[in-house]
Amino acid sequence: MRLLFVGDVVSEAGCLFLQKKLPALKKQYQIDLAVVNGENSAVGNGITNYSANQIFRSGADVITTGNHAFQRRKELHVFENACIIRPVNYGDACPGRGFLIQDMGSCQIAVINLAGTLFLENLENPFASVDAILNQIHTPNIFVDFHAEATSEKRAMGFHLAGRVTAVLGTHTHVQTADACILKSHTGYITDTGMTGVENSVLGVDIKTATDKLRFHTPVSYQDARGACYLNAVLIDFEKTCGKCTKITPLIVR
Repeated sequence: MRLLFVGDVVSEAGCLFLQKKLPALKKQYQIDLAVVNGENSAVGNGITNYSANQIFRSGADVITTGNHAFQRRKELHVFENACIIRPVNYGDACPGRGFLIQDMGSCQIAVINLAGTLFLENLENPFASVDAILNQIHTPNIFVDFHAEATSEKRAMGFHLAGRVTAVLGTHTHVQTADACILKSHTGYITDTGMTGVENSVLGVDIKTATDKLRFHTPVSYQDARGACYLNAVLIDFEKTCGKCTKITPLIVR
C-alpha cells in the first residue's frame, strides 16, 4: 500500500496550490491514503473550518496539526471532525483527539499526531505519550506526525519508535531535510517533510517582514508571502500485513 504525507500547508496560497496538485498526485502515484498537516492552513496561521474544508476538497483523507492547533479560539469546533487530529500530548482536557484509526477495508491504518517540547510548549512528555497510545492500537500500520522544532528530538523519536511503527514523519520547521531513510529495516523516517506554500519566502512568511523582525528585534505583523508555490511531501510504501515500510520517497512538486 502507499500513503502520501504532505508537509505543513501554509495559508490561502498553500491551500489553493494543494487543490491544484493533490488530485493529480493521488492518481499518478496510486495513493491509498493522503494525510496533510494543516496547522498553518488558515490566513495568519492555525486552522479554521474554511481552511480544513479546502484541504479535504483537495483530496486529503486525514488532517494533522501541531503547536498552532488551538490558535483560533472561535474555530475549535473543527476538532469535532474525527479526521482532524491534534497532538496527543496536549492531554484529554483539550478539544479533539490525538490519533485515529482509518478503516481501509483490507486493513486498518493508524495516524498519530505528536508534538515535541524542546523550544516549544511544555506539553506532556511526547515519548511517554506515544508509548501509551501504542498500547491502545492493534494495527501494525502506524504513522506518526511528529511536530517538533529540534532535529535532535525528532531523530531521537525516530530511533525510539524504530521497528514499532511504519513511519515517523517530522513537521514544523517547513524545510524538507535530506535524511529520508528506513530505520531498523522497518520504520520510514524523515526529520522534516517540508511545507506547501510560497517557495520564495521565509517559511511561508513575506521575506521583508520576517527579515526585519530578525534584524531589528522589533514587533512586526507577519504577512503571508506571495508568489509561486511548491508542495513538499513524502511517499511511504508499506506492507499492510506487518506495517513494514519498504520505501520512502521525498517529493517536491513545483
